[in-house]
Amino acid sequence: MIKEFHPGQRWVSNTEAALGIGFIEKVEGRHLTIIFPAVDETRVYATDNAPLNRVKYPVGEVISTEGEGSKINITGHSEHNHCIVYKGIDENGEEVQIHELELDSFSQFSQPQDRLFAGQVDKTTHFELRVATQEHLHRQQQSDSYGLAGPRIQPLSHQLYIAHQVARRHAPRVLLADEVGLGKTIEAGLILHQQILTERVKRALIVVPETLTHQWLVEMLRRFNLHFTVLDEERCFAIEDEGDEETHINPFESAQLVLCSLSFLTENPMRHQQAADAGWDMMIVDEAHHLNWSEKHTSNEYLCIESLASKIPSLLLLTATPEQLGVEGHFARLRLLDPDRFYDLHKYVEEEKNYKPVNDLVQWLQDENSEPNDTKMLAELEKYLGKEAVASYQKDYETDHLIQDLLDRHGTGRVLYRNTRDSVGGFPERELHSYVLEAPEIYAADSNDLEQQLHPENGHDADNWLAEDPRVEWLEDWLIENPKDKVLLICAHAETALALEEHLRLRTSINATAFHEGLNIIERDRAAAYFAAQAKDGEIGAQILLCSEIGSEGRNFQFAHHLILFDLPLNPDLLEQRIGRLDRIGQTSTIKIHAPFFKDTAQEKLLNWYHQGLNAFQHVCPVGHSIFEVFENELRRELITTDNDNFDDLITRSKALADETLEQMQQGRDRLLELNSCNKEHAEEVIDELITTMNTAELSGYMDAVFDEYGVDQQGHGIDSFILKPTDHMINSDFPGLSDEGLTATYQRDLALSREDMHFISWEHPMVTGAIDMILTSEFGNATFCSIALKKAQVPAGTLILESIYTINCPAPSFLQVHRYLPVSSVRVAVDNHNRDLSKFLKHQQINQLAERVNKRTTQDLIQHARPQIQTLIDTANKLAKPQQAKIIEEAQQRFAVTAKDDLERLQALAKVNPNIRAEEITQLEENQKALAGYLANAQLKLDAIRVALVTE
Repeated sequence: MIKEFHPGQRWVSNTEAALGIGFIEKVEGRHLTIIFPAVDETRVYATDNAPLNRVKYPVGEVISTEGEGSKINITGHSEHNHCIVYKGIDENGEEVQIHELELDSFSQFSQPQDRLFAGQVDKTTHFELRVATQEHLHRQQQSDSYGLAGPRIQPLSHQLYIAHQVARRHAPRVLLADEVGLGKTIEAGLILHQQILTERVKRALIVVPETLTHQWLVEMLRRFNLHFTVLDEERCFAIEDEGDEETHINPFESAQLVLCSLSFLTENPMRHQQAADAGWDMMIVDEAHHLNWSEKHTSNEYLCIESLASKIPSLLLLTATPEQLGVEGHFARLRLLDPDRFYDLHKYVEEEKNYKPVNDLVQWLQDENSEPNDTKMLAELEKYLGKEAVASYQKDYETDHLIQDLLDRHGTGRVLYRNTRDSVGGFPERELHSYVLEAPEIYAADSNDLEQQLHPENGHDADNWLAEDPRVEWLEDWLIENPKDKVLLICAHAETALALEEHLRLRTSINATAFHEGLNIIERDRAAAYFAAQAKDGEIGAQILLCSEIGSEGRNFQFAHHLILFDLPLNPDLLEQRIGRLDRIGQTSTIKIHAPFFKDTAQEKLLNWYHQGLNAFQHVCPVGHSIFEVFENELRRELITTDNDNFDDLITRSKALADETLEQMQQGRDRLLELNSCNKEHAEEVIDELITTMNTAELSGYMDAVFDEYGVDQQGHGIDSFILKPTDHMINSDFPGLSDEGLTATYQRDLALSREDMHFISWEHPMVTGAIDMILTSEFGNATFCSIALKKAQVPAGTLILESIYTINCPAPSFLQVHRYLPVSSVRVAVDNHNRDLSKFLKHQQINQLAERVNKRTTQDLIQHARPQIQTLIDTANKLAKPQQAKIIEEAQQRFAVTAKDDLERLQALAKVNPNIRAEEITQLEENQKALAGYLANAQLKLDAIRVALVTE
């Protein structure tokens, strides 16, 4: 049936029932714009496939109007300009006519009894699945880890604590400054994922250095199921070419999630302006320490991000070296986050001096050997927290809550989070194994070329250098001697990796695979999966994965603990990035770094500079890049000279500067800040909740039922994994998240972490959330008929029983997070045609077990015959459910009142002592609370599904 759309008509969304009832604002060509007043949102749909249903209430229905909400009992319809005009009797008994535009936008349209009486009856298993779906969604939305449980990550305390704290805020603006290797990208992804899932963020922009674009694209897709569009000049031109001459297209408005490089914005003023005009909810900026600012000079990169940050409500800045650029550089980052708070560098420097007494006070409270009656420290405690705090401390010496109060009020604690590897722990040790080799004659001609000395195979035919290069023979021998060990090899260029892979594959029996930037995402996944495959899983995987420099970015190979550096990069950050593929939290073995090198060449000198000058192999060197910048020119010269005396002196001076810089960083550490960055006790509570909520057995059982009912083919694949494929007999033409090619998936987090070619199915995976939405926003299972056999003494044969399921519907803007107080909960009422309330006597599961199918023809005859009785049962159930509606709303309002009072009082109290609390945060909180209270008051019970059961003997 062709749908006709005209302005003024009322329509309801099939896929987003929570939007309430909308009206068509305009129809232009093949698009229509519809406004949903209940949630103050607008949608644009294509006219040929809009997921909308026309709203037309039947005669006898009672409808409400906008404004004061007058009730009208419909007695007839007419049409005017393609719109419905309802005729009816109002509450005063007078005849009235109202245009459909006057309908209450909060009104409900979907009525399962209409389908029942029309003979559109579902299987009883569909009804059971619908009820189970409501219960699962209710539990998920109530979880404190909602939005954090689904990503493909290890549940690490420091990451989840930061994400949990930041993601709950309104428009968070923070600096994520964990040390290298602690997962700032994951923290940012967790925050973004949670904000998107709770619909606080709908449009996000990520700005990164150009070399990290692909890494971020892969991380967001593989870990968080977030599909970003990468914009560069070529892509922008392509998007603009899709429009006609009269239509101005902003490429940054072509997608909800956009990823681009910083240089793309700074080098293209028009693109920068388009990005600024596109309207974003959140921006994430990586490597923020490269944004240079001083009182005398500001870089173009800083100005670019500053102009965007001024227009975007939420901002996440990422940097591993907040202290490295000094106080001025650190202030520059804070200035981007909150220019009203951090507006004067000199005042900020003075303010920092006041942090030390608080730091000393916290350390005194933590020290078990400190004197509890130290009058000086007690005076400090009273100064910061008042006399009651001192009295509380002297009474029970409980320090945790006192420390938390101090942390809550400390300096930059609300805008800056920083964890260190020492404070987090759990990292493996590193061992360097170097192998001195003689350079072959074919490389002798390139002795004065630094690039050729570091990567001597470049420029030589692969057959020649593979046959002559002793590193190749060494590699073969090592792999043969260690056949059971997984090995990651990284080299600078894809050509080298491909040549080595082909050599090992054709000339040896060693299983090898290559991984480089020339592969697409699917091909990379296959290579990574081949490498990850274990013999215990019944698969023979690759012993060695040969990666290029860029190809290894964004991947986790921590199941291996051997790393071969076929060459060395002339950049400490790239060296750490290579080692970081294995040096991760959760690595259970010592990382063994193997570095073959040619004697008396730049390779040997560079290895010694890294090892002796920076100690970069055995430990993370957070100051490596800054030391490299100081000595880069001299290092390049010395690497190709034969004078070792000068080079030895360079190593000595490099080591001295590295030690001095590390010491300065250590002294500059804000230990109070580090405490604020991870409350381990609270973090463990979040992890425990995450594990409980995940409930793999319950999830797999639920999805098995969904796949069965919707006709998705499910096949076993391996231990703890399975394959899903679409079939010709699916209920719908497509299934959320399932492509025509199908997919391989697992419910096990550990397996998903090692097999990135598999989907990690969690309650937050798009396939699961899509299935839940598909069920609850459609008519699936909302009307069914069955027979049940009960003992005559309980319910006599021939009795009709109605099981009604109600949901509380409260259309409201998503950012208000109504579900925190009024989650998707259901009310169940069971009545029979003898006016008895059987809700407590006859449980839902009991009917599930007893329900028997009745053939369709008999069902339709019985329903038509018993229609008056069924309608009476529905009316009775509605009356019984009404008091429960009031109770649920009252409980929600009470929860909201308590939470609102606590949140507001805490924020107001903090604002008096902590200037980091922005005035707009308090104002926004007050406005949100006022709006939310109004929406809760308008919540209504909605009859979501019914099951009619005929009692048989």
